[in-house]
Amino acid sequence: MAGRLLKLSSLATALFASSGFYLNSRQLDLNDLSVIRFGRAAATTAVISYDYLTAFKHVEYGTEEYWALKSKVHRRSAERLLDLCCANRGTFIKVGQHLGALDYLLPEEYTSTLKVLHSRAPQSSMEEIQKVIREDLGKELSELFVSFEEKPQGAASLAQVHKAVLHDGRTVAVKVQHPKVQTQSSKDIVVMELLVRVVHWLFTDFAFLWLVEEAKKNMPLELDFLNEGRNAEKVANMLSHHTFLKIPMIHWDLSTKRILTMEFAEGGQVNDTDYMKKHGINVNKISENLGKLYSEMIFVHGFVHCDPHPGNVLVRMCPQSKKTEIILLDHGLYQSLEEDFRVNYCRLWQALIKGNMSKVEQYSRRLGAGDLYPLFACVLTARSWTAVSSGISSVPVTNSEDVEIRTNAALYLPQISELLNRVPRQMLLLLKTNDLLRGIETTLQTRASSSSFINMSRCCIQAMARHKRSKVQSRRRRLQINLAESLCLWQLTLYELYLWVKASMLVHWFSALPFRPPH
Repeated sequence: MAGRLLKLSSLATALFASSGFYLNSRQLDLNDLSVIRFGRAAATTAVISYDYLTAFKHVEYGTEEYWALKSKVHRRSAERLLDLCCANRGTFIKVGQHLGALDYLLPEEYTSTLKVLHSRAPQSSMEEIQKVIREDLGKELSELFVSFEEKPQGAASLAQVHKAVLHDGRTVAVKVQHPKVQTQSSKDIVVMELLVRVVHWLFTDFAFLWLVEEAKKNMPLELDFLNEGRNAEKVANMLSHHTFLKIPMIHWDLSTKRILTMEFAEGGQVNDTDYMKKHGINVNKISENLGKLYSEMIFVHGFVHCDPHPGNVLVRMCPQSKKTEIILLDHGLYQSLEEDFRVNYCRLWQALIKGNMSKVEQYSRRLGAGDLYPLFACVLTARSWTAVSSGISSVPVTNSEDVEIRTNAALYLPQISELLNRVPRQMLLLLKTNDLLRGIETTLQTRASSSSFINMSRCCIQAMARHKRSKVQSRRRRLQINLAESLCLWQLTLYELYLWVKASMLVHWFSALPFRPPH
């Protein structure tokens, strides 16, 4: 086995070297050639695989020395993977960012290393940006904008955003796709699929083909900026009753598949607690409102923004209303949930909140988890089985529980991989979304707050009532459903009021205590 890997590594090195001579004579960019991108990926895969195959030969399994060595192998493999993503850019960075969000699946050494990819995205030169604009809009920058800032406001794996001013004085954000991403992405995904299959052949426990399948399905959608604009308008109309939500308006006359021009919106990232403190923004209110948005998207509408990493969620104090706003950006990746899936997912979360284990099993099985339903419940909630069994709304999150979850994730990797290959494909993006939202809550220190469970419960009640109404014709039955919905929502409101009064009385009691300075 190790000999085969050595040959693979030698072949990749030879390809790399011969391509270098070719490039030197042609003066081309390394990343323009598929053979270079493939050679780099194959060499990295071979080196990482060889490391895992040979590192533990003289170490007894389960000893302290074994676990310490395994952590080191994880760390250096993650760093090699990071270097590969940064070198190949584009699709590789996008998939690397996804891997960095899989806290419930990958060892900490991988997730902590790959998370930096959100701030390590490449930048296209100004000449490349002008070329894309000229090709797609048919005009020079000066004809379209009064000013166009050369330094991007932000750069991502697929595009970068520039601030500009239109001739009518309006400030806009111009999102321009990196010029070579379109042509490279389909080839990159083929390379990834091939290498993932090779690694699965070497290590049968490694079952990440689902990740490549998701990239294959979602990448064309993310590369179509007109699709992103349509998603932005759809979600803005869908959630227009939430006055705290801001979705930048699209300028369709200046948008194409590779260019998206939208209203410029300024704010701090949702994980920037210093920014929020400086501008008097209530962290708990932001977390609560973000929970409202996503609960409604998931449970009520089944149309979910699936990339809520901090760079895509901004907060600000609105200059006009003086109220806190959430600005949701990057609408390229959405998941549309099928009706049966959404209803079962809704019922599962109701059971998880209440700790109804027979219902947890029933709806987990309906969602494809089978006998792995206890593991599915833990992965979905990022809670221990003890917390799930007791009802996640009644058991606070602790540091020891987080450590237990990370340890179990490493021990049960084969079972988790099997689970992810079993569940419906639409579940995968929801798991990623849940993880990103949990990361924000952890940073804001609002994770598992009572308000988040109340908001989820409220949306579940509304979703189930809407589903039942769609199945009946009788006016009397519809009235019964409406009354039952109103009663449940009133009970939740009263419970919320009780929690608020209880918290207020506690604060008042503490403030009334006499202060005695230490002697």
